[in-house]
Amino acid sequence: MTTGAAGFQQIAVEDFRITEEPFYLPINDEVELFETAYRDKIPVLLKGPTGAGKTRFVEYMSWRLHNREGRGHEEGVPLITVACHEDLTASDLVGRYLLEGDATKWIDGPIARAVKNGAICYLDEIVEARKDTTVLIHPLTDYRRLLPVEKRGELLEAADGFLLVMSYNPGYQSALKDLKHSTRQRFIAIEFTYPPRDQEAVIIERESGCTADAAMELAKLAEKVRNLKEHGLGEGVSTRLLVYAGKLIAAGIAPRRACQVAIVWALTDDLEVQRSIEEVVASIFE
Repeated sequence: MTTGAAGFQQIAVEDFRITEEPFYLPINDEVELFETAYRDKIPVLLKGPTGAGKTRFVEYMSWRLHNREGRGHEEGVPLITVACHEDLTASDLVGRYLLEGDATKWIDGPIARAVKNGAICYLDEIVEARKDTTVLIHPLTDYRRLLPVEKRGELLEAADGFLLVMSYNPGYQSALKDLKHSTRQRFIAIEFTYPPRDQEAVIIERESGCTADAAMELAKLAEKVRNLKEHGLGEGVSTRLLVYAGKLIAAGIAPRRACQVAIVWALTDDLEVQRSIEEVVASIFE
């Protein structure tokens, strides 16, 4: 669940539990790596392109990690997700005083709630946040596992079960949007790439409800479109967009039209690149 800092106080931590198993198809050893990191309290950095399954993976691991640290919860470890952006401040993460009538009331931010309650805190697209904001997480990523709350003069010690997870897309990194070395060297890094064709077809079929044949054709299309990155395409087609196309096909939309609106037009506004992708679509969905 993702929400703003002011809304966290009204949401019970139990509401951040994932109660049904999310579909996730392991590609390599990412599940075992994450489980080990969770057990040994090692922060995790997920790297990979848009739509490659980073967020779904965290949701799946949140559900999977039940009965850890003596919790005994079948529903999994609470997962508090923060969608990072350039205006994200330390107060947004830690908390702030808000007016309530004639008085002020302290409202914990998402990272403080996770620290106190032993939840997974997932900072999605961390490079979008201001660099001075990310510095506050440093004491949480070593043996101290502490969160300074400067406005209250407190040091919060992370409860058992707390894990800090961050993600970012290296394809968008630049000199202005990259992690500091002092930050990234506090995490183990798990690389995400798009799945091999057969596995991606399984994901498309399962998530979209289209036929196995249509899913395989979309997976083939993905391979060819991703090869166009060297010819003006900023980033390859994500598995997410393939699922969208599959859903349209399953609903009765003609495959070429489904690919046009879910893939071609979604990927680029460059008319020449669009024509190139449409030619690939036409070669697969005749």
